[in-house]
Amino acid sequence: MTQQATPIPHDKADQLEQVQEGLIDGETIYAVYDCTGVGTGFVGVTNFRVILQDKSFAGGKSAVTSLPIRSIQAVSFVSDKSVFGRHIASATIALTAGSTVHEATFRGDAKAKHVHDTILWLLTRS
Repeated sequence: MTQQATPIPHDKADQLEQVQEGLIDGETIYAVYDCTGVGTGFVGVTNFRVILQDKSFAGGKSAVTSLPIRSIQAVSFVSDKSVFGRHIASATIALTAGSTVHEATFRGDAKAKHVHDTILWLLTRS
């Protein structure tokens, strides 16, 4: 009996496929989540890099940017809270690489926390 591979957490099949098509030898996908806000299409996390799709270029162009894990200096989890202390509908992660901070906003905080915790694990493992 063949063991079924664990499904990759993702929101949209086309985004997952786009990340799968660009994998390099030995690369494993941990998650691909759709993002909200101007310009950001999705964030993918692999064992080698964080992949950010940016749709904010003129003329309907988009870019897929790869941040090697080794170039990320910090990962932050930013969550808006209401006056009553409850999380609202979105949360953001911020990645510092060099002098640039890349932000991605997710629907709800569970996906943002998963991406944050996975990147933190990748940054701190020996």
